[in-house]
Amino acid sequence: MPHQATAGAVLYAKDVERMSRFYAQCCGLEVAHSGVDHVVLESPTFQLVIHSIPPSIAASIAIAAPPARRTDTPIKLYFHVEGIDAARESAARLGGALDPPGREWRLRADKVCDGIDPEGNVVQFRERMSR
Repeated sequence: MPHQATAGAVLYAKDVERMSRFYAQCCGLEVAHSGVDHVVLESPTFQLVIHSIPPSIAASIAIAAPPARRTDTPIKLYFHVEGIDAARESAARLGGALDPPGREWRLRADKVCDGIDPEGNVVQFRERMSR
């Protein structure tokens, strides 16, 4: 049965397959649908559409290895994960990265850590902590 997501986002990517794998495995999202130029990932409450950048534009975008952090965008996605340490390991394996443990902080009942996806977009990971 498909999820009934109540919120979502569209993320344009140069490499849709790699980015979809990153968000599915690091953030616990499931592939709900895929097409020639996009993949729809979902949780029970959130839908993330990874959509390909048009080839004419994608050709002008260089992704460094490791990817450079993109700080010139006003939007940062965040996801709750089972554990930041596990997300850090998955992110590194999948071409992204999380900041080191010394850069984690508390926000209410969450431990929080920023990182980057395989194309350098800043993404935040939150782990629920006991109060």
